[in-house]
Amino acid sequence: MKKRKIYITAFDKKRLTELMDVAQEFDFKDRQDLKTIQQELERAKIIESEKIPENVVTMNSRFRFVDLEDREITEVTLVFPGNADIKNGKLSILSPIGTALLGYAEGDEIEWEVPGGKRRLLIEKILYQPEAAGDLHL
Repeated sequence: MKKRKIYITAFDKKRLTELMDVAQEFDFKDRQDLKTIQQELERAKIIESEKIPENVVTMNSRFRFVDLEDREITEVTLVFPGNADIKNGKLSILSPIGTALLGYAEGDEIEWEVPGGKRRLLIEKILYQPEAAGDLHL
């Protein structure tokens, strides 16, 4: 499956870059999750918060996705690691699935390698996107 272009707000890129910088300070350079998010940031199209399409997964977006293998539907909010709490639907950007979904849009299908093997996911619905709601600094 060909990777589609992903879109990340300039504000999210700044905060994610800062997260990577802190990780480097603590010598976490060998962590695959950090390498993967860095690769995604490098290939992303960066857009100002006010101009990001409202159907794109940004940081702090709440959305529903479907696992295309077992048809399981999951609803989550994509958050920074310090706010992650999967029991309450808060998925870390540094989790394999969190990294996979950032920047993709409603209706996009994603194929992503996770510790348990390859997963195929469909972003079914964006339920809340901070930028679309005018919450530009969440």
